[in-house]
Amino acid sequence: MIRALALVGAAFLLGACAAPDAAVCPAGEPRISDTLYLGTAKPGGTVTREDWDRFLRETVAPRFPEGFTQWNAAGQWRSADGAIVREASHVLVLVHPADPQAEANVRAIAAEYKARFRQEAVLRVRSAACASF
Repeated sequence: MIRALALVGAAFLLGACAAPDAAVCPAGEPRISDTLYLGTAKPGGTVTREDWDRFLRETVAPRFPEGFTQWNAAGQWRSADGAIVREASHVLVLVHPADPQAEANVRAIAAEYKARFRQEAVLRVRSAACASF
């Protein structure tokens, strides 16, 4: 019984990562919505407005020329050493087709942010979406 419940739970979780099919998205286009949470505290300072604008221009826009949405936020998380960190953050939403190139682009954006601004982590929330224009 426990094994059956575990299999059902695993199937549910895996299904949540898939793009919706046409039957689930009859009035739009199946897409993936990735939300990245990017902290601004870094060793010796913070990511400035100029730093962020340059990152969007140089790293995000070339990979998602069709568009993206971003806004400022305040966040809290627990770092690897157990410390509670409260910091200003940026939220970046990327809505895109479920294809290998888009996946690589999202991963590249997160990796570049971590490297450029010496971040321990970038939180990524990925979900199926149905988009219409």
